[in-house]
Amino acid sequence: MKAHDGMYIDGAWRPAASGEGIDVVNPVDEQVIGRVPAGTAVDVDHAVPAARAAFPAWAATSPTERAARLAALRDVLVARKDEIAETVTAELGSPLPFSQNVHAAVPIAVAGSYAELAGTYSFEEKAGNSTVYLEPVGVVGAITPWNYPLHQIVAKVAPALAAGCTVVLKPAEDTPLTAQLFAEAVHEAGVPAGVFNLVTGLGPVAGQALAEHPGVDLVSFTGSTAVGRQIGATAGAAIKKVALELGGKSANVILPSADLAKAVNVGVANVMSNSGQTCSAWTRMLVHRDQYEEAVGLAATAAAKYGDRIGPVVNAKQRARVLSYIDKGLAEGARLVAGGTESPHEQGYFISPTVFAEVTPEMTIAQEEIFGPVLSILRYEDEEDALRIANGTVYGLAGAVWAGDETEAVAFARRLETGQVDINGGRFNPLAPFGGYKQSGVGRELGTHGLSEYLQTKSLQF
Repeated sequence: MKAHDGMYIDGAWRPAASGEGIDVVNPVDEQVIGRVPAGTAVDVDHAVPAARAAFPAWAATSPTERAARLAALRDVLVARKDEIAETVTAELGSPLPFSQNVHAAVPIAVAGSYAELAGTYSFEEKAGNSTVYLEPVGVVGAITPWNYPLHQIVAKVAPALAAGCTVVLKPAEDTPLTAQLFAEAVHEAGVPAGVFNLVTGLGPVAGQALAEHPGVDLVSFTGSTAVGRQIGATAGAAIKKVALELGGKSANVILPSADLAKAVNVGVANVMSNSGQTCSAWTRMLVHRDQYEEAVGLAATAAAKYGDRIGPVVNAKQRARVLSYIDKGLAEGARLVAGGTESPHEQGYFISPTVFAEVTPEMTIAQEEIFGPVLSILRYEDEEDALRIANGTVYGLAGAVWAGDETEAVAFARRLETGQVDINGGRFNPLAPFGGYKQSGVGRELGTHGLSEYLQTKSLQF
């Protein structure tokens, strides 16, 4: 798609406040493929009042009509799914089949789920002698990351619109073309002017201005825990609601009764998916001591098969960050069994699929979020040891448990301090709430729980 040189505000593409721009770079060949405006606080000051002005009418719109607009949006995304996939591939570097099957398909499913929920959700309930109304929070400031550029947008915007809120979106500066394409889809779907607004720009400038803006009632942010902590502090000072989906260091616990080969191969695939740039990736594989060496061999073989099948990470800074973690793993005594710091290509921000063995729980690579194709395999002695290791980080976003018996896996999963757990390779469900314990965030996305984040409660007593 051709990049827009303005901001989508109040139903139209409008000139940016400054002439500054952001180059969009293809991480495969490091070539500039577009340029978008670098928004400032002035642009945010234009977008938020537009959202505020549109709010009363949109909030008063019937849930049925809101559902119809979301269904129309889903249909536009379906019609443009090939363009979506090609755009994500161009600015994120994701292999085209993955962009088609995940980056385009998952947001369509999520948009469809909210088209259904908007028309069936009960925004009113009885409680004794009271009537309780669930009303939209107001203007939402949505700040989204680059790793799943369209999914993260839809996971915020769709429930906000279903609830009756209006939105100002600040997307990641690395993947703004996908956000502009989404704004085109919103317009084509007939969403009223001002209900959705887009400001592109840098996080510390446009993102910070949006989080601080007094006209924003709720800030929904997905990204690092460090930035989430700042946004939470800013919002808290203004007594403003937040929804924060932050970092993760997910454990993939393989119990002795599990199908070891299947659990390892699926676990490696999960880590290498999207070049490891997934906050819910199972980057710590926990294996019983009696099966450890076999698991290491299986993981090394599986990782080697990925080779050229994964794309690059998003930019040079991210590549340097991931490589620094690989260096730390080596320096702290982990054993490299696949990959390493040598680039598989002369050009682009590629990293070899990397697997470490002999990783201990206190090592940096076992504690901190790397956000790249790097897997750590840890040994445990018994089930209590596995639980201690799995819960032994500041994060609690996602995880996995494998066992020969589903009841055994569920019993272990119930003891994990994490917001979502896949049992024996459980499939993605757009209706299931996603979000974290501990420093992995506040609130939930997807399904009815995601919708409720954008609602506030009013009770009338009779």
